[in-house]
Amino acid sequence: MTRQNDIDFLGDFRMVIDGRTEGSEKTIEVINPATEQPVGHAPDCSADQLDAAIASARQAFMSWKATPIAERQALLRAIADRIESIVEPLALLLTREQGKPLADARGEILRATQWFRFYAEQDLPVGRHTEPGGQEVTVRRVPLGVVRAIAPWNYPISMALWKLAPALLAGNAVVLKPSPFTPLTTLKLCEALIDILPPGLVNALSGGDNLGPWISEHPGIDKIAFTGSTATGRAVMRSSAANLKRLTLELGGNDPAIVLPDVDVEETAGKLFWAAFRNNGQLCVAAKRIYVHDSIYDDFAAAIGKIARSTAPAPGEQEGAVLGPVQNRIQYDKVRGLIAASRAAGLGFLSEPGSFDGPGFFIAPTIIDNPPEDARIVQEEPFGPVVPLLRYHDIDEVIRRANESEYGLAASVWAKDADLAEEVAVRIESGTVWINTAHILSPSIPFSGRKQSGIGVENGKEVLLEYTGIQAIIR
Repeated sequence: MTRQNDIDFLGDFRMVIDGRTEGSEKTIEVINPATEQPVGHAPDCSADQLDAAIASARQAFMSWKATPIAERQALLRAIADRIESIVEPLALLLTREQGKPLADARGEILRATQWFRFYAEQDLPVGRHTEPGGQEVTVRRVPLGVVRAIAPWNYPISMALWKLAPALLAGNAVVLKPSPFTPLTTLKLCEALIDILPPGLVNALSGGDNLGPWISEHPGIDKIAFTGSTATGRAVMRSSAANLKRLTLELGGNDPAIVLPDVDVEETAGKLFWAAFRNNGQLCVAAKRIYVHDSIYDDFAAAIGKIARSTAPAPGEQEGAVLGPVQNRIQYDKVRGLIAASRAAGLGFLSEPGSFDGPGFFIAPTIIDNPPEDARIVQEEPFGPVVPLLRYHDIDEVIRRANESEYGLAASVWAKDADLAEEVAVRIESGTVWINTAHILSPSIPFSGRKQSGIGVENGKEVLLEYTGIQAIIR
């Protein structure tokens, strides 16, 4: 049995299957985006290993679903305690494979434990009523079975634990699949939980392009909870259709921020800079289109451009780093392509992407000055450190422009007049709208996308309904 004191957090990366660690014949090289050198090699799961993991999960589910809710809650608290005890080695590993500054990696892991503590205090709802004919009806929420949880590379730990905590509380077993770009921290975290989890309850599998479709199509999976791009979400939906799997899809966004003319320009520019560029813009709810009223546009552009020009990316392990590199070569080339297309179209720049000597996928915060609405930088989700700043003239116009997107994940409104800001907010077609803030995410707040930004809900008590089915008992 693996114990946390036995774990080498920076080497020998193995999957967790049925309460044991396993390697594989093939491996995947994981690259540090700040150095372009290998961090380590993750196992490339075979089809036989996938079958074994799902079989163990189904076996674990049979006893876990019958486990009293108080014992499930206690296990969630134990998981939170264990993760908190190993934050430092996990954070260092996360920085090396993901690229984010060490302080941000530490914060991601610690915040994610809040989900376990929140759901450890929740119960599954039970409804009761009496029919006109006198029959007594009890409506229960029952677990679904085996859940496939898929986490992306931008926040690999947060997005995994958002799914793991409510799924376990609801009585399900989980097969967790991290992104092939950032699998290492997830594997080590799950290895550190082996001695406190029933064998098979949580399996962690790493793999390449084949593994995702294998899991989605596998008849032993009852539900898929996925965070990632809209294009991949559609593929997950297609491959799941044959078995009618339940789905929760948290997908892409092209999130508008609307700045009303009464704001404090300097203060709002500082807040919106980080709303756009936190985690190098590699955030599904980053402000990706910033609309600023014409009367303050020039002052706002000068203020946010000054911040961008004075904020440089650096290796995440470097002391004082606030922005790291773009996480992988594919995304780096995509962002560079959008910047090049903007330059070729003759667009102006309030800040430049920079030129960096040496290795690493570094791009400085880049702001495009008032591009046309049909420009690629406005219409596409860049998912990187580049954002357009756009002029508008009146509220009806900016709301129309904000809503003319296939996405509807999140948005923000900025104004001194909070009542007016709320009037604008309720007209925006997004699952989340923040007023005078951004990125407030909590286990107690439901998070859901509209249009092409997703299906279902994460977080809040509402997510427990995503991981359960209804059973009505009538007598």
